[in-house]
Amino acid sequence: MTLALAPAARPGLLARFGAAATGPLALQQGRRAPWLAVAMGAGILAYFDRTTEPGLAALAVVPPLLLLAILAGRWARWAGWALALPAAGLLGFGIAAWQAGRQPPPLVLPATAVVVSGLVAEVQPLPEGQRVTLAGARIGEAPPAERSLRIRLRAEDPARPMPGDRLTVRALLREPGAPAAPGAWDFQRAAFFSGLGGSGFALAAATVEPGAGEAPPLAGLRARLDRQVGAAIPGPAGAVSAALLTGTQSAIPPAEMVAMRDSGLAHLLSVSGLHMAIVIGVVFAALRILLAAIPWVALRLPGKPVAAVAALLAGAFYMLLTGSQVPMQRCLAMAALVTLALLTGRRALSPRALALAAVVVMLLAPAEVLGPSFQMSFAAVLALIAGHEALGPRLSALRQRHPGLLLRAGMMLLGVALTSVLAGLATAPFGLHHFGRLQVYGVAANALAVPITSFWVMPAGLLAMLLLPLGLEAWPLAVMGWGVEAILAVARLVAAWPGAAPALPLLPGWGLALATFGFCWLCLWRGRVRLLGLPTILAGLLAGQVTPPPDLLVSADGRMVALRTDQGVYLHRMPGASAFTREIWARHFGVAGFLTLPETGAAADGALLCTPAACRFRPSPDSAEVALLRSAPPPRAAPGQIRRGTPPDAAALAEACGQVALLVASEPIRPRCPSGLSIDRFTVWRDGAQAVWLAEGAARVLSDRAARGLRPWVPPPPLPGRPEPLPLAPRDEGGAGPALAAQDSAPR
Repeated sequence: MTLALAPAARPGLLARFGAAATGPLALQQGRRAPWLAVAMGAGILAYFDRTTEPGLAALAVVPPLLLLAILAGRWARWAGWALALPAAGLLGFGIAAWQAGRQPPPLVLPATAVVVSGLVAEVQPLPEGQRVTLAGARIGEAPPAERSLRIRLRAEDPARPMPGDRLTVRALLREPGAPAAPGAWDFQRAAFFSGLGGSGFALAAATVEPGAGEAPPLAGLRARLDRQVGAAIPGPAGAVSAALLTGTQSAIPPAEMVAMRDSGLAHLLSVSGLHMAIVIGVVFAALRILLAAIPWVALRLPGKPVAAVAALLAGAFYMLLTGSQVPMQRCLAMAALVTLALLTGRRALSPRALALAAVVVMLLAPAEVLGPSFQMSFAAVLALIAGHEALGPRLSALRQRHPGLLLRAGMMLLGVALTSVLAGLATAPFGLHHFGRLQVYGVAANALAVPITSFWVMPAGLLAMLLLPLGLEAWPLAVMGWGVEAILAVARLVAAWPGAAPALPLLPGWGLALATFGFCWLCLWRGRVRLLGLPTILAGLLAGQVTPPPDLLVSADGRMVALRTDQGVYLHRMPGASAFTREIWARHFGVAGFLTLPETGAAADGALLCTPAACRFRPSPDSAEVALLRSAPPPRAAPGQIRRGTPPDAAALAEACGQVALLVASEPIRPRCPSGLSIDRFTVWRDGAQAVWLAEGAARVLSDRAARGLRPWVPPPPLPGRPEPLPLAPRDEGGAGPALAAQDSAPR
């Protein structure tokens, strides 16, 4: 008897699609959770991108949306994940709004010199003099301020205050500066969330009352270490050594900062994950060897877990000593997860661990998401994790097939090179956005400097700190100084190579967001689908070609005007204009320097036509025309007085009135033209720096106030009759924003 078998039915279209999708979806097991951290960061960025202040309604939506996501996840995990993404975004948005609402209001500081007294919270050495941070400061007869003040003491001041002392000094104070250009780094926003109320400089010697109050934890130890290291290691090497041990970079001379930046080694100056990893690794290895060397202890205590916990505590102490910077918080959070995984026998390093560390940092300080430290630190580590997942198995197999000593040495050098390449590529978009620079030879510099830091400089520094209570720190500090000198020699050598750090136009914010999304897609997903991130990254990097820099910039004090042409950027600069703003503008335009406006005649192939009274500017034949009205330089003024120049030439004003699309002047324009736009001293006083794009027959003007809107950290518009504040230029408020010589490379 035979059985007749019916032919198998062909699967339907839906079934075939489901079978085809099952493989890629199953490959992403464990990869969905890190995207919740990405969504949370996107929600924080959405909050800061607004021009008006929202309420806290977003936080009320999060619980029901999360509950819905959990219920949907029981039916289909991908559906639950899709609902959890907007919940995470709303959580980030609401946390940022909540953190902004609980900050004390900004200070309104006097425009004239005043006596300031307060408790010293921090002391930072400078190449010349020192800078102190005052907590609970009294400004004149006012009650104690809710925000801190930073005051630079005179270089010849004999006072040497320590944290916990009370300091009294006559100083000229200024509120945190506004952005140097619309869309540039917001110093006022950074100061608002950091608790800084203002800064200034002393006009006379300071008076110190020792031990008047309680110092912040470890602030006194940090100040003593700065002074002892600087005394034991003379010159720039001492300042760099102090930065590695305490996180204080303020004493490093500008020349060394530039060399470290241009060589791609500036990340070594910022106490970061690399330094934390070295500290934890050295302590772990030393304790494990010590425990194993004592038989009685080795038989009774589990050496590996005990050494891991002790190393984690040492890392926490190092983080507190160096000021708890964002890369250190990230590294400590990951180190805690690694220690927990080691104690429980789980996998130690994964994208989920990095995502959890990011969530912790964002919950505590959401404003850090905007800074280069957060962005570059997490990007570098994510690239290293993804690179290890992709290349680690192949390298391990190669090492097992060829276990020779020579191959191991080669693999170590290859690992250092790959680490630098991966971290450098991952952080390049962020460097272009914040600094406008690329470190072309960073791989070569890091291949030499990172091993010196890991195996020479940091171990010697740790030994010096251990011997400090015994008074035996001199010789370890000397050894550390020799290693730092070697690092500085590498930095000077590489920075001197041709084209070491070319200046490029800043990457616009939307381009950085697109490149970041593509980078996360490339690193977080598995399989070929991850390759879709590459064209997304490329599209983000090309954003600068779609969004050109402005054709004209006017500074917030009206004393500088930049005009962009095909031949370069010309700068009109009045006496007293800010050199700091000038450097920021150079990065904004992606140029190494500015051209000087001609006194008379044409320039830039006819784009500029100047007379002693005015310059006509038309960047292209079909664009609108601008008239820049010149003013005579203002006479020198006494300290604390406002320097005002002469009004624009009446004949030049009458000639340009109604004939150009835009009038620009450093001084007030009187009388006003009946038609057309104008930017003068009153315009920038009300609305801050101005950016102008010239199109055919029209000029588009964007002010700093319009770009930022009405936010808690933005000062209200000045009222008529209110005394005009001193036109002090914005500066980097001691770490509040990306300084000119700040780390252009990622903190590893």
